[in-house]
Amino acid sequence: MAEKGGTVAELRASYPSYFMSKKKIELTPGLDVDGILSAMADKYKNEDISTIDGVKIDFPENWVHLRKSNTEPIIRIYTEAKSQQKADALADRIIGEIKEVAGI
Repeated sequence: MAEKGGTVAELRASYPSYFMSKKKIELTPGLDVDGILSAMADKYKNEDISTIDGVKIDFPENWVHLRKSNTEPIIRIYTEAKSQQKADALADRIIGEIKEVAGI
């Protein structure tokens, strides 16, 4: 702002907007959550993957982070995309794929 001038709102408007979706999938206690996360990482091995603190998959236009809970049998799904609809749709797609991998 010191170099270009303008307001904070104008500076913010110069950056793209992204929207997040936060969902979770409840699992039965007997399921191998680590195995499910590993299978998801393998499914998307051609994408940019990080396995620090779960599995984060970076797609060209959005990303998804899958993280198991240490206190309950769930996987938390965080997504980010250029619209709320796309973020929610990505989360729902990944939930469906997790269910398929887990056989539930």
